[in-house]
Amino acid sequence: MSDVAVIGGAGFIGSRLVEALDGPRVIDRKIPEDGPGRFRIDVRDRERLIPALEGVGTLCLLAAEHRDDVEPTSLYYDVNVGGAKNVVEAAVRLGIQRILFTSTVAIYGLNAPDAGEDSPPDPFNDYARSKWQAEQTLVAWAKEDPSRSLVIVRPCVIFGEGNRGNVYNLLSQLAARRFLMVGNGTNRKSMAYVGNLVALMTRFLDSPNGIQVFNYADKPDLSMKRLLQVATDELGVDLPGWTVPHPVGLAAGFGFDVLARLTRRKLPISAVRVRKFCANTTVNTDRLASTGFEAPYSLEEGLRRMIRAEFPVEADPPRQLQEAM
Repeated sequence: MSDVAVIGGAGFIGSRLVEALDGPRVIDRKIPEDGPGRFRIDVRDRERLIPALEGVGTLCLLAAEHRDDVEPTSLYYDVNVGGAKNVVEAAVRLGIQRILFTSTVAIYGLNAPDAGEDSPPDPFNDYARSKWQAEQTLVAWAKEDPSRSLVIVRPCVIFGEGNRGNVYNLLSQLAARRFLMVGNGTNRKSMAYVGNLVALMTRFLDSPNGIQVFNYADKPDLSMKRLLQVATDELGVDLPGWTVPHPVGLAAGFGFDVLARLTRRKLPISAVRVRKFCANTTVNTDRLASTGFEAPYSLEEGLRRMIRAEFPVEADPPRQLQEAM
Protein backbone atom coordinates (compact mmCIF):
# COMPACT_ATOMS: atom_id res chain seq x y z
CA MET A 1 0.00 0.00 0.00
CA SER A 2 2.38 2.67 -1.22
CA ASP A 3 -0.36 5.29 -0.97
CA VAL A 4 -0.62 4.75 2.82
CA ALA A 5 1.57 6.67 5.26
CA VAL A 6 2.07 5.57 8.86
CA ILE A 7 3.07 8.51 11.03
CA GLY A 8 4.64 7.00 14.13
CA GLY A 9 5.58 3.92 12.13
CA ALA A 10 8.65 3.10 14.23
CA GLY A 11 6.71 2.79 17.48
CA PHE A 12 5.29 -0.30 19.15
CA ILE A 13 1.97 -0.35 17.30
CA GLY A 14 3.19 1.49 14.21
CA SER A 15 5.99 -0.96 13.45
CA ARG A 16 3.53 -3.86 13.61
CA LEU A 17 1.13 -2.03 11.31
CA VAL A 18 3.94 -1.34 8.84
CA GLU A 19 4.78 -5.07 8.81
CA ALA A 20 1.14 -5.89 8.04
CA LEU A 21 0.95 -3.49 5.09
CA ASP A 22 2.57 -3.69 1.67
CA GLY A 23 5.27 -1.03 1.53
CA PRO A 24 3.64 1.93 3.27
CA ARG A 25 5.44 5.24 3.68
CA VAL A 26 6.90 5.42 7.21
CA ILE A 27 7.37 8.67 9.11
CA ASP A 28 8.82 8.77 12.64
CA ARG A 29 11.33 10.84 14.57
CA LYS A 30 12.95 7.61 15.80
CA ILE A 31 14.02 6.41 12.35
CA PRO A 32 17.85 6.58 12.32
CA GLU A 33 18.00 8.23 8.90
CA ASP A 34 15.95 8.80 5.77
CA GLY A 35 15.73 5.96 3.27
CA PRO A 36 13.40 4.70 0.52
CA GLY A 37 9.88 5.31 1.81
CA ARG A 38 11.21 6.16 5.30
CA PHE A 39 11.46 9.67 6.70
CA ARG A 40 13.01 10.78 9.98
CA ILE A 41 10.53 13.54 10.77
CA ASP A 42 8.95 14.75 14.00
CA VAL A 43 5.19 15.19 13.65
CA ARG A 44 5.68 18.70 15.07
CA ASP A 45 7.80 19.66 12.06
CA ARG A 46 5.07 20.82 9.69
CA GLU A 47 7.39 22.16 7.01
CA ARG A 48 9.10 18.78 6.53
CA LEU A 49 5.96 16.72 7.12
CA ILE A 50 3.94 18.14 4.25
CA PRO A 51 6.35 17.34 1.37
CA ALA A 52 6.97 13.87 2.82
CA LEU A 53 3.25 13.11 2.40
CA GLU A 54 2.89 14.06 -1.25
CA GLY A 55 1.14 11.32 -3.22
CA VAL A 56 -0.37 9.70 -0.13
CA GLY A 57 -4.07 8.78 -0.09
CA THR A 58 -4.50 7.50 3.47
CA LEU A 59 -2.86 8.69 6.68
CA CYS A 60 -2.49 6.54 9.80
CA LEU A 61 -1.68 8.86 12.70
CA LEU A 62 -0.10 6.94 15.57
CA ALA A 63 2.65 9.34 16.69
CA ALA A 64 2.08 10.36 20.31
CA GLU A 65 3.56 11.09 23.70
CA HIS A 66 1.89 8.44 25.83
CA ARG A 67 3.97 7.47 28.87
CA ASP A 68 2.62 8.31 32.34
CA ASP A 69 5.72 10.29 33.32
CA VAL A 70 6.40 12.63 30.39
CA GLU A 71 8.07 15.88 31.45
CA PRO A 72 7.30 18.64 30.80
CA THR A 73 3.60 17.87 30.46
CA SER A 74 3.37 20.45 27.67
CA LEU A 75 4.89 17.78 25.40
CA TYR A 76 1.57 15.92 25.43
CA TYR A 77 -0.09 18.93 23.81
CA ASP A 78 2.83 19.87 21.55
CA VAL A 79 3.03 16.36 20.06
CA ASN A 80 -0.48 14.96 20.34
CA VAL A 81 -2.53 18.09 19.63
CA GLY A 82 0.01 20.06 17.63
CA GLY A 83 0.84 16.96 15.61
CA ALA A 84 -2.84 16.40 14.78
CA LYS A 85 -3.11 20.01 13.60
CA ASN A 86 -0.07 19.57 11.37
CA VAL A 87 -1.49 16.37 9.90
CA VAL A 88 -4.80 18.10 9.19
CA GLU A 89 -3.02 20.97 7.46
CA ALA A 90 -1.03 18.51 5.36
CA ALA A 91 -4.20 16.65 4.44
CA VAL A 92 -5.91 19.87 3.36
CA ARG A 93 -2.96 21.08 1.30
CA LEU A 94 -2.39 17.74 -0.40
CA GLY A 95 -6.02 16.70 -0.84
CA ILE A 96 -5.70 13.61 1.39
CA GLN A 97 -9.20 12.34 2.18
CA ARG A 98 -8.65 9.45 4.61
CA ILE A 99 -7.23 9.48 8.13
CA LEU A 100 -7.10 6.67 10.70
CA PHE A 101 -6.24 7.89 14.21
CA THR A 102 -5.41 5.94 17.35
CA SER A 103 -6.83 7.70 20.39
CA THR A 104 -7.42 6.10 23.81
CA VAL A 105 -10.19 4.94 26.13
CA ALA A 106 -8.50 7.10 28.79
CA ILE A 107 -10.67 9.96 27.56
CA TYR A 108 -13.56 8.42 29.54
CA GLY A 109 -11.71 8.70 32.86
CA LEU A 110 -10.86 6.10 35.49
CA ASN A 111 -14.37 5.67 36.88
CA ALA A 112 -16.41 4.98 33.76
CA PRO A 113 -16.93 1.19 33.62
CA ASP A 114 -18.19 -0.13 30.29
CA ALA A 115 -18.05 3.30 28.67
CA GLY A 116 -19.30 3.37 25.10
CA GLU A 117 -18.25 5.62 22.26
CA ASP A 118 -21.03 8.09 23.10
CA SER A 119 -20.15 8.29 26.81
CA PRO A 120 -19.17 11.79 27.97
CA PRO A 121 -15.43 12.44 28.00
CA ASP A 122 -13.80 12.87 31.41
CA PRO A 123 -10.03 12.69 30.81
CA PHE A 124 -8.10 12.37 34.07
CA ASN A 125 -4.58 13.30 32.96
CA ASP A 126 -2.72 15.37 30.38
CA TYR A 127 -2.26 12.42 28.04
CA ALA A 128 -6.01 11.76 27.89
CA ARG A 129 -6.86 15.45 27.60
CA SER A 130 -4.42 15.89 24.73
CA LYS A 131 -5.84 12.87 22.90
CA TRP A 132 -9.38 14.20 23.28
CA GLN A 133 -8.29 17.57 21.88
CA ALA A 134 -6.57 15.80 18.99
CA GLU A 135 -9.80 13.93 18.25
CA GLN A 136 -11.71 17.20 18.10
CA THR A 137 -9.17 18.63 15.65
CA LEU A 138 -9.58 15.64 13.35
CA VAL A 139 -13.37 15.58 13.63
CA ALA A 140 -13.52 19.25 12.64
CA TRP A 141 -11.44 18.42 9.53
CA ALA A 142 -13.74 15.52 8.60
CA LYS A 143 -16.90 17.60 9.01
CA GLU A 144 -15.66 20.24 6.57
CA ASP A 145 -16.08 17.87 3.60
CA PRO A 146 -18.55 14.92 3.47
CA SER A 147 -16.22 13.08 1.07
CA ARG A 148 -13.59 12.73 3.81
CA SER A 149 -13.17 9.58 5.86
CA LEU A 150 -12.06 9.57 9.51
CA VAL A 151 -11.76 6.46 11.66
CA ILE A 152 -10.91 6.96 15.33
CA VAL A 153 -9.91 3.84 17.24
CA ARG A 154 -9.85 4.15 21.02
CA PRO A 155 -7.81 1.22 22.34
CA CYS A 156 -7.54 0.23 25.98
CA VAL A 157 -4.16 -0.83 27.39
CA ILE A 158 -2.18 -2.50 24.60
CA PHE A 159 0.37 -5.25 25.05
CA GLY A 160 2.37 -7.63 22.91
CA GLU A 161 5.80 -8.66 21.74
CA GLY A 162 8.18 -5.70 21.88
CA ASN A 163 6.00 -3.78 24.33
CA ARG A 164 7.76 -1.88 27.11
CA GLY A 165 4.74 -0.35 28.78
CA ASN A 166 2.82 -1.09 31.96
CA VAL A 167 1.96 -4.69 31.06
CA TYR A 168 5.62 -5.45 30.38
CA ASN A 169 6.59 -3.85 33.71
CA LEU A 170 4.03 -6.02 35.49
CA LEU A 171 5.31 -9.19 33.81
CA SER A 172 8.91 -8.23 34.60
CA GLN A 173 8.07 -7.88 38.27
CA LEU A 174 6.32 -11.25 38.26
CA ALA A 175 9.21 -12.96 36.45
CA ALA A 176 11.74 -11.48 38.89
CA ARG A 177 9.54 -12.40 41.87
CA ARG A 178 9.42 -8.77 42.95
CA PHE A 179 5.67 -8.34 42.53
CA LEU A 180 3.47 -7.08 45.36
CA MET A 181 -0.27 -7.49 44.98
CA VAL A 182 -2.17 -4.25 45.66
CA GLY A 183 -5.91 -4.58 46.30
CA ASN A 184 -8.08 -7.69 46.18
CA GLY A 185 -7.77 -8.38 42.45
CA THR A 186 -11.49 -8.49 41.71
CA ASN A 187 -11.34 -5.41 39.47
CA ARG A 188 -11.64 -6.16 35.76
CA LYS A 189 -9.44 -4.92 32.95
CA SER A 190 -10.12 -4.34 29.27
CA MET A 191 -6.93 -5.13 27.35
CA ALA A 192 -5.86 -5.40 23.72
CA TYR A 193 -3.27 -7.63 22.08
CA VAL A 194 -1.33 -5.66 19.48
CA GLY A 195 -1.76 -8.32 16.80
CA ASN A 196 -5.53 -8.01 17.07
CA LEU A 197 -5.48 -4.22 17.07
CA VAL A 198 -3.36 -4.16 13.91
CA ALA A 199 -5.73 -6.61 12.21
CA LEU A 200 -8.58 -4.20 12.98
CA MET A 201 -6.68 -1.18 11.69
CA THR A 202 -5.82 -2.81 8.38
CA ARG A 203 -9.50 -3.63 7.90
CA PHE A 204 -10.52 0.00 8.44
CA LEU A 205 -8.11 1.51 5.91
CA ASP A 206 -10.84 1.35 3.24
CA SER A 207 -13.66 2.70 5.38
CA PRO A 208 -16.46 4.65 3.70
CA ASN A 209 -16.78 8.44 3.90
CA GLY A 210 -17.82 9.95 7.18
CA ILE A 211 -16.73 9.67 10.80
CA GLN A 212 -16.52 6.37 12.65
CA VAL A 213 -15.40 5.92 16.27
CA PHE A 214 -14.68 2.53 17.85
CA ASN A 215 -13.51 1.40 21.26
CA TYR A 216 -11.10 -1.51 21.04
CA ALA A 217 -10.61 -4.28 23.60
CA ASP A 218 -10.28 -8.04 23.36
CA LYS A 219 -13.28 -9.58 25.07
CA PRO A 220 -14.11 -11.07 27.49
CA ASP A 221 -12.45 -8.84 30.08
CA LEU A 222 -10.22 -10.50 32.66
CA SER A 223 -10.19 -9.81 36.38
CA MET A 224 -6.81 -8.84 37.75
CA LYS A 225 -6.74 -12.18 39.57
CA ARG A 226 -7.27 -14.10 36.33
CA LEU A 227 -4.74 -11.98 34.44
CA LEU A 228 -2.11 -12.68 37.09
CA GLN A 229 -2.98 -16.38 37.11
CA VAL A 230 -2.47 -16.68 33.35
CA ALA A 231 0.83 -14.81 33.62
CA THR A 232 2.21 -16.78 36.57
CA ASP A 233 1.20 -20.11 35.00
CA GLU A 234 3.10 -19.21 31.83
CA LEU A 235 6.08 -17.80 33.73
CA GLY A 236 6.23 -20.72 36.17
CA VAL A 237 6.20 -18.52 39.28
CA ASP A 238 3.91 -18.19 42.29
CA LEU A 239 2.09 -15.10 43.49
CA PRO A 240 2.95 -13.74 46.97
CA GLY A 241 0.63 -15.07 49.66
CA TRP A 242 -0.22 -11.62 50.99
CA THR A 243 -1.54 -8.36 49.53
CA VAL A 244 -1.09 -4.64 50.12
CA PRO A 245 -4.33 -2.73 50.85
CA HIS A 246 -5.17 -0.20 48.16
CA PRO A 247 -4.77 2.93 50.40
CA VAL A 248 -1.32 1.77 51.48
CA GLY A 249 -0.26 1.05 47.90
CA LEU A 250 -1.52 4.45 46.74
CA ALA A 251 0.40 6.23 49.50
CA ALA A 252 3.54 4.37 48.44
CA GLY A 253 2.91 5.44 44.85
CA PHE A 254 2.85 9.10 45.90
CA GLY A 255 6.10 8.52 47.76
CA PHE A 256 7.71 7.14 44.60
CA ASP A 257 6.42 10.17 42.68
CA VAL A 258 8.29 12.47 45.07
CA LEU A 259 11.42 10.33 44.81
CA ALA A 260 11.22 10.37 41.01
CA ARG A 261 11.05 14.17 40.97
CA LEU A 262 13.94 14.52 43.42
CA THR A 263 16.19 12.07 41.57
CA ARG A 264 14.90 12.93 38.09
CA ARG A 265 14.60 9.22 37.38
CA LYS A 266 11.72 7.24 35.89
CA LEU A 267 10.63 4.66 38.45
CA PRO A 268 8.41 1.59 37.85
CA ILE A 269 5.94 2.56 40.59
CA SER A 270 3.79 5.70 40.68
CA ALA A 271 0.46 6.82 42.08
CA VAL A 272 -1.09 6.81 38.59
CA ARG A 273 0.03 3.22 37.98
CA VAL A 274 -1.35 2.08 41.35
CA ARG A 275 -4.66 3.75 40.56
CA LYS A 276 -4.77 2.10 37.15
CA PHE A 277 -3.84 -1.29 38.60
CA CYS A 278 -6.68 -1.25 41.13
CA ALA A 279 -9.35 0.43 39.00
CA ASN A 280 -12.12 -1.24 37.04
CA THR A 281 -11.10 -0.16 33.55
CA THR A 282 -13.52 -1.78 31.15
CA VAL A 283 -15.06 -0.44 27.96
CA ASN A 284 -18.03 -1.37 25.84
CA THR A 285 -17.21 -2.79 22.40
CA ASP A 286 -20.73 -3.53 21.11
CA ARG A 287 -20.30 -1.09 18.22
CA LEU A 288 -17.19 -2.91 17.04
CA ALA A 289 -18.88 -6.30 17.45
CA SER A 290 -21.67 -5.12 15.16
CA THR A 291 -19.16 -4.79 12.30
CA GLY A 292 -18.48 -8.54 12.39
CA PHE A 293 -14.77 -8.11 13.15
CA GLU A 294 -13.21 -11.24 14.66
CA ALA A 295 -9.85 -10.97 16.42
CA PRO A 296 -7.23 -13.49 15.26
CA TYR A 297 -6.21 -14.30 18.86
CA SER A 298 -7.97 -14.61 22.19
CA LEU A 299 -6.88 -12.28 24.98
CA GLU A 300 -5.26 -15.08 26.97
CA GLU A 301 -3.51 -16.39 23.87
CA GLY A 302 -2.11 -12.95 23.14
CA LEU A 303 -0.81 -12.66 26.70
CA ARG A 304 0.88 -16.06 26.49
CA ARG A 305 2.44 -15.15 23.13
CA MET A 306 3.97 -12.04 24.64
CA ILE A 307 5.32 -13.90 27.67
CA ARG A 308 6.90 -16.62 25.52
CA ALA A 309 8.61 -13.99 23.36
CA GLU A 310 9.78 -11.70 26.15
CA PHE A 311 10.42 -14.16 28.98
CA PRO A 312 11.45 -17.46 27.36
CA VAL A 313 11.94 -20.40 29.69
CA GLU A 314 15.59 -21.44 29.72
CA ALA A 315 16.22 -24.75 28.00
CA ASP A 316 17.60 -27.67 29.99
CA PRO A 317 21.42 -27.74 30.04
CA PRO A 318 23.20 -30.23 27.76
CA ARG A 319 23.37 -33.83 29.02
CA GLN A 320 27.15 -33.56 29.58
CA LEU A 321 26.63 -30.54 31.82
CA GLN A 322 23.82 -32.28 33.69
CA GLU A 323 26.09 -35.26 34.39
CA ALA A 324 28.86 -32.95 35.57
CA MET A 325 26.44 -31.31 37.97
